[in-house]
Amino acid sequence: MEEEIKKRFDAQDKLLEKIYVSAEKTRKYFLVVFIISLVTFVLPLIALIFVLPWFINVYISGLGNINI
Repeated sequence: MEEEIKKRFDAQDKLLEKIYVSAEKTRKYFLVVFIISLVTFVLPLIALIFVLPWFINVYISGLGNINI
């Protein structure tokens, strides 16, 4: 009886180790997806904050030079 319980515990330990490895891979995958999303979405928004005022200034000053 005791030997059977020990075998079950050993089997459960192996399965728990597999679950832990799988969960760590999933955690790392989500971290990479989060970083890629941050780079592809948030950084262009930050760049737009600086580029848009410059573009509007250049566009308006260009319109001011038009003689009709």
